[in-house]
Amino acid sequence: MDRLSTFTYAYDGERLSGAGAGPAGRATALLLHGAGNGSKERLLPFLADFADRGCRALAFDFSGHGESTGALAESSLRRRYEQAVAVLDAHAPADDPLIVIGFSMSGQTVADLVRHYGPRVAAVGLCAPAVYAEEAWDLPFGTGDGRFSRLIRTPDTWRDSPALEAFRAYGGRAVLAVPGTDTIVPAAVTQAVQEALSARARFTRLDLPDADHILGLWFRDHAEDRRRFVTELLAGLDGRADTPLR
Repeated sequence: MDRLSTFTYAYDGERLSGAGAGPAGRATALLLHGAGNGSKERLLPFLADFADRGCRALAFDFSGHGESTGALAESSLRRRYEQAVAVLDAHAPADDPLIVIGFSMSGQTVADLVRHYGPRVAAVGLCAPAVYAEEAWDLPFGTGDGRFSRLIRTPDTWRDSPALEAFRAYGGRAVLAVPGTDTIVPAAVTQAVQEALSARARFTRLDLPDADHILGLWFRDHAEDRRRFVTELLAGLDGRADTPLR
């Protein structure tokens, strides 16, 4: 990937490590990794795929992940959202439409970005996404035994997630990638996200029957599926589909 460039971005006392590829002008895609040991590394092949289609593409490590500084226990959904906004505002041309793609926990962050950027978001990609109760947004993740963990382990607390409201109101392109086996995100969450996106968005579901929850690794290792996902996200971006994105 010789076109890949790397960058660091200082934000709120942390140094965020990022990578980018491709030209400005058509759209800027931002890829957001999940929780746990997630990082931008498994998402780097996407950068070349978007660059090949004339888009600018970015990925970065949230604080406490990968090559970024910070302690994961001190992070939160709010901080992830704020870091994503900071990186986009610093590295995406102001006139570019946005494509925001979130894996697992970053499904919530995608919804937060949709609410923040409004109609500038031309497409959203959700890969085994999670959504969270409103109360969880400000809570630090902690080390697995704190208030955040107790809240998200309580059945059905996700049902009042503002993310679902954001997805119901969203009218752009939306692609939901669903693994055949997901032991992390309950099937009811996936169904709720699908129903919310189906309300107004130009929605496509991409089933990956042999994949598990960690779709970043699946897409890294299965180029055909990855490029199909990119193609679905870009459908209509330049007015070549029946319903253009803009």
